[in-house]
Amino acid sequence: MEIVILTKKQNQLLSFLIKRIEEEGISPSYEEICIELSLKSKSGIHRIVKSLEERGYVERLQNKARAIAPKKHTNGQPYISNVINLTNKFLEKKSNEQNDTPTLNGQSIPLLGKIAAGTPLEAISNYDQLIEVPSSYISSNNCFALTVEGDSMIDEGIYDGDTIIINKQPEIKNGDIIVALIDKEEATLKKFRKKGDSIALEPANKNYKTQIYGPDRITIQGKMSALIRRY
Repeated sequence: MEIVILTKKQNQLLSFLIKRIEEEGISPSYEEICIELSLKSKSGIHRIVKSLEERGYVERLQNKARAIAPKKHTNGQPYISNVINLTNKFLEKKSNEQNDTPTLNGQSIPLLGKIAAGTPLEAISNYDQLIEVPSSYISSNNCFALTVEGDSMIDEGIYDGDTIIINKQPEIKNGDIIVALIDKEEATLKKFRKKGDSIALEPANKNYKTQIYGPDRITIQGKMSALIRRY
């Protein structure tokens, strides 16, 4: 059997991941990992996670941005636990918190963190809170909220600090404003346009350039359906 020696940071991240999952049943956000590992940039977290994934110590759950699950302990032994079903934990936590939260003609949905309207940020955080929005803003039972960071969509009236509502839906048309996950690592808010086998992510600000990607590099997380702005 091949012996893999982890670096200090790889060991720290994996140990923190296992500890947090066993204590709370959900993986930590990248912000929390940054603090735990005393790193200044989340790009460093991406590199460590990718190296652990390549070595078979962790896996990233499909269609769950930032949902990292351990596959092995730091000593290389298989990680087996009945607490690690992040999808069920997400739904269970959401359901429990909704039952405890009074609604006033509204609905509570997860606030996942920040989304870049500009240069893509690292992928969306695991949610750690709910916000209440009017029921009319919700077009499906599978939706979430994000806080906008950046100015690449200002010509569509979307500004830094706005909260947007995203509905997960299978049908996306050219011109829709979507949350796109690039290479399963970087998340951004842009206009969607597809021509042939290419996908264009278009900004709504002349100071930014349209980015072109192959279809295998883009995962559509959902379509923007509403916007909330605090004055």
